Amino acid sequence: MVLKVTSKRQVTFPARVLDALGVRPGDQIEINEGPDGFILKPRRIDYTRLGTLKNKLKRGHGTFDIQVFREQSYDPSLRD
Repeated sequence: MVLKVTSKRQVTFPARVLDALGVRPGDQIEINEGPDGFILKPRRIDYTRLGTLKNKLKRGHGTFDIQVFREQSYDPSLRD
């Protein structure tokens, strides 16, 4: 598989590669160098680090379920 690098040094991975890695919108990809080349690994949100927000959220605004949010469809025209 060959990927094209843009003038801004950006690369677009095919959807099937991201699906195989289990990468979803909002996730990051970690790249580690090993003896046999580079290894791609999905880097997900560490939910245990979100505990510091516990007392900073205003009450009465309901709950926010990030998993439900990530599974919702979105309007592609709203992308960057």
